[in-house]
Amino acid sequence: MTNRNKKTMFSKKVCIKNKQAHLEYTFLEHHTAGIILQGTEIKSIRMGTVSLQDSYCYFNRQSLWIKGMHISPYIHGNIYNHEEKRDRQLLLQKQELQKLYKKQEKGTTIVPLQLFINNRGFAKIEIALARGKKLYDKRKTIQERDLERSANRELY
Repeated sequence: MTNRNKKTMFSKKVCIKNKQAHLEYTFLEHHTAGIILQGTEIKSIRMGTVSLQDSYCYFNRQSLWIKGMHISPYIHGNIYNHEEKRDRQLLLQKQELQKLYKKQEKGTTIVPLQLFINNRGFAKIEIALARGKKLYDKRKTIQERDLERSANRELY
């Protein structure tokens, strides 16, 4: 059987976004990282059963890890299914890791923005060095978004 004849139940484009992060943080720097996955995690990601809410990145022994990312168990998996909320290591080049580690200071954090599948079929995650917004900044963001929506409604 050739690859052309195989039908997959996975969607072609997977793009899971962390919408809450845009409201909570101001982004200073963006990076794209790979993820070390186990077993059936990539199949669950391709099905789109991932949540990035309440997840963040931290450094442990000169490597970057993501905590709180929820990948649902694969429905066709067996007893060897993966843990849902385990910590997963992110893959960045050594220079990028050192740069991020130096720039991470008090008041900043590293937040995952979106998870996607690249052209080669690997799961990648976009992360950002971010600073938390104050309450008045959040209100301003909401107000700007509402103005943009009303302007788009008037155009169409």
